[in-house]
Amino acid sequence: MEFFNSLLYFIITIAILVFVHELGHFVAAKLTAMRVDAFAIGFGYRLFGYNKKLGFSFGSLPKDIDLEGNTDYRLCILPLGGYVKVAGMIDESMDKDFLQHEPQPWEFRSKSSGKKLFVLSAGVLMNILLALGIFWGINFTRPAQHLKTTTIGYVPSKSSLELASLKTNDKILSIDGNPVKYWEEVLNYIFVKKIGEEFTITIQREGKILDLQLESKLLQSDKKSGLAFLPRETKVFIADVISNSPAEKSGLMKNDTILFVNNTEIISSRQLIDIISSFPEKPIDMIVQRKNDTLKIQVTPTKDGKIGILSGIMIYAPVELEHYNFIQAGFKAFENIYENTLLFFSIIAKVITGKVEFANAFGGPIRIAKMAAQTADVNLLSFLNFLALLSLSLAIINILPFPVLDGGHILIVLLEGILKREISPKVKIIIQNIGFVILLLFMAFVIYSDIMNY
Repeated sequence: MEFFNSLLYFIITIAILVFVHELGHFVAAKLTAMRVDAFAIGFGYRLFGYNKKLGFSFGSLPKDIDLEGNTDYRLCILPLGGYVKVAGMIDESMDKDFLQHEPQPWEFRSKSSGKKLFVLSAGVLMNILLALGIFWGINFTRPAQHLKTTTIGYVPSKSSLELASLKTNDKILSIDGNPVKYWEEVLNYIFVKKIGEEFTITIQREGKILDLQLESKLLQSDKKSGLAFLPRETKVFIADVISNSPAEKSGLMKNDTILFVNNTEIISSRQLIDIISSFPEKPIDMIVQRKNDTLKIQVTPTKDGKIGILSGIMIYAPVELEHYNFIQAGFKAFENIYENTLLFFSIIAKVITGKVEFANAFGGPIRIAKMAAQTADVNLLSFLNFLALLSLSLAIINILPFPVLDGGHILIVLLEGILKREISPKVKIIIQNIGFVILLLFMAFVIYSDIMNY
């Protein structure tokens, strides 16, 4: 069921992003009096589609069909992108039949450089506008929530936090000299801005100010191992109790909050697991809160060190709400675009220099599917925020000057403008073919990376 849920949200996500992107090219082409032969979601074999000449039909169109300037709207077999086929343009469709006749007024190749650039950049512009609109709407409808804490919770044994000499109850004052007030600022610095770097964390411990060194790569390894970096104001609750388990037999119930185990305060699911697994077949005392009652329950783990519960966490730190009016939400949305664009190029630079692993920076269909499903399970706004980030990423990637991508086409048009002559169609086709092969190999590598890391 989880697979089909992820697949569904992947298809929805890709369909929205591709439709918006290609709609930009389509509208721009129509505005500049260019014919659009096809508007396709997906690549490869045409499954079905519609055009005014034939109506709704399945399978490929007849090779000799003349759509008389009408567009064929189609769904293709590979749901990993899409394209708009503009008449008279050499693109990923590899259509070159138009080269057998002189340029026509409605063709891409007969238009001015300005109109060509408008059509080529319109997809990127639409993706940016989609991201901007989503960020704007989220900022306006949902106040920003700031967790007013920077105090560290459970520090697992042999974790990067312990190696850096951090302890439970250490209060983080600044990171690389940047003061922090909220927990999300701490996470943003550590897992985003400082990814792949070593940094200094200034803490307050028992009235003393200390500077400690942390390494982002080690924190990323902790995260992969399931070691969450949580604030002190965290509680662990029972999300579910397995039938006929020691937990059920002892009287533990779903939604119980676990306060103490063997007189140790519990502030992390990992901490809870570590303690329980240390007492196989030995009774342990648990203090739990059930609604308004505090109960003491004794439970004996199995020989595998398990009691049969699924746990979850909740953070009860004070929350500060920041509301934006419509204008402020817009400025914040532009700020979101700017910051995420800088972050994108920063991470690419760190991947190239070896500071960040490729798998930690880029995700393919599998990661996108999982994250789409996970954010959708949280709420609609979380999914939309993820969609906005993907749309912005798609815009940035597409504007890169690489063959097959919009940026590659733009570069060719600019070169033709400088040279004041058209580059040979044969050269363009060779460039497209090489770029397409490289892109396929890159996509295969990304999918392989997804599989190996998930």
